[in-house]
This record gives sequence, structure tokens and C-alpha cells, in this order.
Amino acid sequence: MSYALLSLFIPTFFFVSITPGMCMTLALSLGMSIGVRRSLHMMWGELLGVGLVAAAAALGVATLMLKFPEAFVILKLGGGAYLLWLGIQMWQSKGKLVMPEPGSEVVVQGNFQLALNGFVTAIANPKGWAFFVTLLPPFLDQSAPLAPQLAVLILMILLLEFICLLIYASGGKALSHLLMDRGNVKLMNRIAGSLMMAVGVWLAFG
Repeated sequence: MSYALLSLFIPTFFFVSITPGMCMTLALSLGMSIGVRRSLHMMWGELLGVGLVAAAAALGVATLMLKFPEAFVILKLGGGAYLLWLGIQMWQSKGKLVMPEPGSEVVVQGNFQLALNGFVTAIANPKGWAFFVTLLPPFLDQSAPLAPQLAVLILMILLLEFICLLIYASGGKALSHLLMDRGNVKLMNRIAGSLMMAVGVWLAFG
């Protein structure tokens, strides 16, 4: 792959990744409530989903999926309802994703569940499929072997996505420290819960 092509590909997909969306909002919310380190478990699940979507888009599977949006309905509604339920719990300062108030019992959500949240959010997002269907194929040289090109591009996409997730989660963590310094733990949980509910509604009806 030419350097000229990569010099266009990298900023294009960085812009796509850094633009606020469901996955970035989820990273921001988790960064606020459970910190960057534990949010990494959500991130690897989300990256797995993004990798599958990117590969499917490049291989043409997404074209069929976009023609039959009914295939997304159950996954979208189910995943959206689950994230909405988590957000409501966070808003009420209870559940496994909240920042505990002084003297309260700490309940921790499992690492696999965090990864599943990220995975479902990534693969159930039709806009993500549309982005990859539109933007990825033009960077593939049809006269050259596709597998090596696809591997390089997907690895770059995942690296860019991971960097952006870290940026959002770190921003959420910084915001949580600001609120914690002022003793507003409940307010922080409500902000994080509201973001989580927004992701759930967005996923289900976006």
C-alpha cells in the first residue's frame, strides 16, 4: 500500500472515530463511573465488534445487511433496552457501574459483561456499517491481493478506534475527579447514567 493512500486513510478514519457516537459516549460514561482501567474491558469487546463489522463491510456482507435492516431490529432493541436499564440504575446511584458513595457497598460488573456491552454496541450500530461500506472499499486495490490490504487497514482502524476510546474514557475520568473533589458523587452517577441511557435510546431507535 502506498504512503499517499495511507496518508489519506489515517486522518479520514481518525475523524470518523473521534466524532461523538454511541461507542465514544459509552467510553465517556464508563470512564466517569468505573475509570479508564476497567473500561479497557469494554474497549476490547468494542474493538472486536468493530473489526468484524469492518471485515464484513470490505467483503460485501454489509451491503446485504443494509438492504434488510430487519436483521438489526432485535439486536438493536435488545441491546438498547439493556443499556437503557443500566443507565437508569446508574442515574439512581445503584447497580454495578456506579461510583460508590462513601460508606456504600461496592458492586462490580464482570469484565466479560463489560466486553459484551462494547461488542453489542459496535455490531448493532447500522451507522457503523454504513461508514465502513462507504469509506473502506475505496482504499482497497482490486488488482492486488485483498487479504494483506484488509489486514493492514483493519489493524489501523482498530488502533485509531482504541486511541479515541482512551481519549473519551480519560475525559470521563477527569470529569469524575472534578465532581469527586466537590463531593458530587450522586451528580456524577446521574451524568454517567444519562449518557448511558442516551446510548441505549440511540442504539434502539437511531
